[in-house]
Amino acid sequence: MYLPREEGQGLVEYALILVLVAIVVIAILALLGPQIANIFSKVTDGLTGT
Repeated sequence: MYLPREEGQGLVEYALILVLVAIVVIAILALLGPQIANIFSKVTDGLTGT
């Protein structure tokens, strides 16, 4: 039988997954941020001819 206390369970699980994904994305950007910025800097320097 369907218990009333379980009706919000799916929403909570989706929220937890979203939070986990956000933490992983932030960690990846924190680790790779300087390298990505360096790549963009090289690209813009190449385009502007500096």
